[in-house]
Amino acid sequence: MASLPDWASALKRQTLTLYYATRDARTPWYAKAVAGLIVAYAISPIDLIPDFIPVLGYLDELVLLPLAIAFALRLIPERVLADAACALKRQRNARRPAPPPLLSSSYGS
Repeated sequence: MASLPDWASALKRQTLTLYYATRDARTPWYAKAVAGLIVAYAISPIDLIPDFIPVLGYLDELVLLPLAIAFALRLIPERVLADAACALKRQRNARRPAPPPLLSSSYGS
């Protein structure tokens, strides 16, 4: 089983891929509707299981939301998901600063 940080990173990547995929015109309307409902539920203060109930309170955040995201991703065509993953990768690479020039190259002369 993957570690918790790996699982959280994969969930974040899936969520951002879903975001990019829903902005694509090739994504079916019903997939966009499901994704919108998932986002609305995630940011809503109303939970199926209230958070103040010990242990069970966070069940919807830990189980239901990842399952709902996986379901929404299955509704989106493979080509759209591949393009969304590429867009996510491009966006992440654009934020990374360029590596500093090698200091040893300036001492060669």
